[in-house]
Amino acid sequence: MLSGRADSVDKVEALDAGADDYITKPFGVEELLARMRAAVRRTGSAEDLPRIQLGHLVVDLAAKRVIRQAPVPAGDPSAGGGTHADDIRLTPTEWHLLEVLLRNPGKLLSRNQLLTEVWGPGYADATGNLRLYMAQLRRKLEPDPARPRWLITEPGMGYRYQPSPEQHSPER
Repeated sequence: MLSGRADSVDKVEALDAGADDYITKPFGVEELLARMRAAVRRTGSAEDLPRIQLGHLVVDLAAKRVIRQAPVPAGDPSAGGGTHADDIRLTPTEWHLLEVLLRNPGKLLSRNQLLTEVWGPGYADATGNLRLYMAQLRRKLEPDPARPRWLITEPGMGYRYQPSPEQHSPER
């Protein structure tokens, strides 16, 4: 965040609201570049981001893609063997919500946490948005959206991504 406000209360509020850093005007270009280098170091490289298997789906966090790998029927001459892959299209909001859940496997995330992380601090009461987008994600990703395996609702508390027992660690 770049601001002319230098009061520590303003800085604390901005950081608590989700800012990764806070720099006040006037600032030196060298300080800005150093802070940018630090932010890049904190995010890591694309190779550090996992590919997560959800049944016949692969969620590639680095490429921001969800790929459906469907088995090809035997004798299909156009297949070239094995599997056929199709991208599943997600909206930016669906992607952000899925990414937050997948980066916290097994962890219960409150509705407020998800709303603040995905939509921002002004949307903490927009639970209808969250329910709508979770339903859309389940329709696109779950084998049976009415009985989800991975995107679990904890009534009255929030949501969690529950990995299958055989996927206790993300593939790299």
